[in-house]
Amino acid sequence: MARTDKPLVWLHGEVKTPPFSAAARLETGYLLRQLQKGVKLSMPGSRAMPVIGRGCHELRILDETVTWRIVYRLDDDAVVIAEVFEKKGKATPKSVIDTCKQRLARYDRAVEGKEDE
Repeated sequence: MARTDKPLVWLHGEVKTPPFSAAARLETGYLLRQLQKGVKLSMPGSRAMPVIGRGCHELRILDETVTWRIVYRLDDDAVVIAEVFEKKGKATPKSVIDTCKQRLARYDRAVEGKEDE
C-alpha cells in the first residue's frame, strides 16, 4: 500500500466471511484497491447510497449464483466498510440500512473520542 492510499476499516465482516467464489474475491479486492487509491467508482460496480449517509456507496459483486453487496463510506482518511451481505431482492433491506447507519454512527463517535452512547 502506497503512503497516499487509504486504509480499509472493517466495521463488520470480511470478504472471506461469506462464501465468495475465488473470482468474486479477486474482483472485490480489485475494486477495494481502486477505492484505496482514490479512484471514484460508478455503475455498474458501485452506486451511491445516500439513504445510509453522506459518502456512502455499495459495491456490486456478481458471483456465480449470488449477488453480494459491500456497503462502504469514503472518508478523507479511510474507506470504511459497514456491511457485506447477499442481495436477495430488488431493494436493500431496511435492516441492512439501519445496521449500517448504527455502525457508522458508532465508528464516528469512537473516532471523535466520545464513548458509545
